[in-house]
Amino acid sequence: MTDYLKVVVGERNLLPHRDLLVSQLLSADIELSWHDRFDEDALSRDLVDADVYVGGRVTPAMARAGRGLRLIHVAGAGTDKVAFGELGADTQVANTFHHEDSIAEYIVAATVMLRRGLIGQDASLRQGVWASSVYQDGVAQPPTMRGAMVGYVGFGHIGRRTAQLLTALGARGCAVTGSGRVADAAGLDWHGDTGDLGRLMKESDIVVVSAPLTDATSGMIGSTDLAQLGPDGILVNVGRGPLVVERDLYEALRDRTIGGASLDVWYRYPMGGDHAEPAELPFAELPNVLMTPHTSGVTRDTFVRRVQDIADNIRRLAEGRTLQRIVWPVNR
Repeated sequence: MTDYLKVVVGERNLLPHRDLLVSQLLSADIELSWHDRFDEDALSRDLVDADVYVGGRVTPAMARAGRGLRLIHVAGAGTDKVAFGELGADTQVANTFHHEDSIAEYIVAATVMLRRGLIGQDASLRQGVWASSVYQDGVAQPPTMRGAMVGYVGFGHIGRRTAQLLTALGARGCAVTGSGRVADAAGLDWHGDTGDLGRLMKESDIVVVSAPLTDATSGMIGSTDLAQLGPDGILVNVGRGPLVVERDLYEALRDRTIGGASLDVWYRYPMGGDHAEPAELPFAELPNVLMTPHTSGVTRDTFVRRVQDIADNIRRLAEGRTLQRIVWPVNR
């Protein structure tokens, strides 16, 4: 027996895959209501009689309007923008991954660019300056990834896939996680819990941050930790901006306490449209930062596979079958 379902889609990254989602749900009695931008009022009105919401941001007002929602499906891994405290008693929340290949590629590309000094070379050559030891005195020859120690703050899907790629380039690895456990220690010299963060920062040439943002992890990396990374060290943050203290990171980059950073996640995001300063402090003025707008996992490959997960769960709900990838309530 298949139930009729109303599904509200408020995830912009699914718009290019509208036909794919529709084709995946052709056999079900489902109404799809699409929103091409985030409008809290419009979404709240649409959620009043909805069964499913697909989107990463659920404000308290949206949650109250959608008290009858049976499923909220985040089109990604992070659920930190869901107002769990306002959800209805029968609402379940699911997420989906499939971003590890895309994000690992980003991390490898960003790490090589920073370690080889490619950002600075690009800026110099645009001014006619050949910033190479071949032409300029005092310019050091940069290292490759061979023998580099990569420290992973968080070692889930992203960390494991990144370690696979960087190990192929000759890099070593170490990791800290909340529990001190890892599912697969391949590519790691050692791993421990967050009490070993200081050791990881001190021993690493590159630190990759991909831990989830929680009350316990917010601000977990600050000035003392960054100082231990050192003036040649590189930080890559693909987790969430507030995992690293904003002012401490800015000052460490400005003062060359660390060598550089690739920042794909930020402290501020657009509330509508495509414009917003990503932080209170002027990271854009720093020459040793690669800035990207939370795009490390945004590829066609990622979202095609996410659409398949989302469609699978919607079909399961319509057919009364057990849902997959449920993250809330945690006991389901």
